[in-house]
Amino acid sequence: MRVMYFAWVRERIGLPREDVQTQAATVADLVAELCAREERYAAAFADTSALRVAVDQKLTDFDAPLAGVQEVAFFPPMTGG
Repeated sequence: MRVMYFAWVRERIGLPREDVQTQAATVADLVAELCAREERYAAAFADTSALRVAVDQKLTDFDAPLAGVQEVAFFPPMTGG
């Protein structure tokens, strides 16, 4: 699946996107897999309450299932102005 990172998440990980092979059942499981890879992922996902996630371009929660999903995106909350 394609995993996309935006704003400071992208800056901490150092990539705008990557294709990931995963056995993760949920978004939270995917985050755990990514954090186990390298410290930069652990730093980016240290506080998931400060992040939003979209699965196939729909906002969802970290307990969302990943079966059949093609894209997951992580980003900080957006503010208006």
